[in-house]
Amino acid sequence: MGVMKTRAGWMQVALVGLSMWAAFGAGAAERYVERAGTIDGTGRFFQDREIAQVMGWQAAPWLEREEREQEERTSLLLGELGLEPGMVVADVGAGSGYLSRRMAPLVSPGGRVIATDIQPQMLEMMRKLAADPRYANLQPLESTAQDTRLPEGTVDLAIMVDVYHELAFPYETLASMVRALKPGGRIAFVEYRGEDRNVPIKTLHKMTERQIRREAELHALTWERTSRRLPIQHLVIFRKATIH
Repeated sequence: MGVMKTRAGWMQVALVGLSMWAAFGAGAAERYVERAGTIDGTGRFFQDREIAQVMGWQAAPWLEREEREQEERTSLLLGELGLEPGMVVADVGAGSGYLSRRMAPLVSPGGRVIATDIQPQMLEMMRKLAADPRYANLQPLESTAQDTRLPEGTVDLAIMVDVYHELAFPYETLASMVRALKPGGRIAFVEYRGEDRNVPIKTLHKMTERQIRREAELHALTWERTSRRLPIQHLVIFRKATIH
């Protein structure tokens, strides 16, 4: 998600990353490789991809920047998602709630948006949003580095916007999302296009469609479609596979 960091911010993120690895690394060691990394990365690799540094809560103003709609066409993204009243949508790594509060009215009445994050400061921002009557169907949910904690079999659509490339444990987190899907539920990846050198985002904070599909298809997910209508991102949608 993030593209800018202060030196102090990078140090804080590095310490958090090390503590998460110490806590969870033993069980996941076979999936992840540690080697020399880049300045924007963690030195941990999954499926030949270096996991990027995390955007901290200090960057919330960047998420809320006025020009974001013009740069990313969030309104166009919302139209691509097929949101309907009554749906349960999970915004994983919701950050400041920029997307969550735009989705909440679109699934009303009867639906809700579960906005997950692991950072307490981001969750506090979303709790303030949820206190607004306009977003009464927005539900903040604290996740962990390995588990979204979404209730099993409850979600119609889970979406990550510029988030997946930063997940410390992408396999485990995505597995928890798949478990949360209803039969036929969907997962949407929105990432800056790694194939396009002209997209003005640091390399590790972009992903190619090929890499997204490579990692998603390790799970019970079937690729459904890819939309390239957004200016600098692609939307890659998968559906929970039917197991006979």
